Amino acid sequence: MENDALEEIFQSLGRVTIRRMFSGKGIYHDGLILALVVDGELLLKADEVSAPAFEEAGARRWVYSGKARKSPVRMPYWSVPDAAYDDPEEMAKWVRLAYEAALRAPPARGQRK
Repeated sequence: MENDALEEIFQSLGRVTIRRMFSGKGIYHDGLILALVVDGELLLKADEVSAPAFEEAGARRWVYSGKARKSPVRMPYWSVPDAAYDDPEEMAKWVRLAYEAALRAPPARGQRK
């Protein structure tokens, strides 16, 4: 997924920062990570508050199974509901949910809230 396309997806929030990480990208707004691109797929941050909405919309939770892991780890990122790609207002709703989850998340090491 190209950076221009990602910036367009997140335009409802304002400026985002895109950083390379792992074999993908991290998308940040106001210094908080709110999305990832993994294997070309956009994944939005969710938490116990917003995850039920993602699940109800048919999104899939990202499960990481690295080489060093004995069992898969359920990550706090979900696929974008299909309908959002065809509707900018719908996409803005999901992007906002991801940002709200990022705001509620405890700060990562070295990160200030």
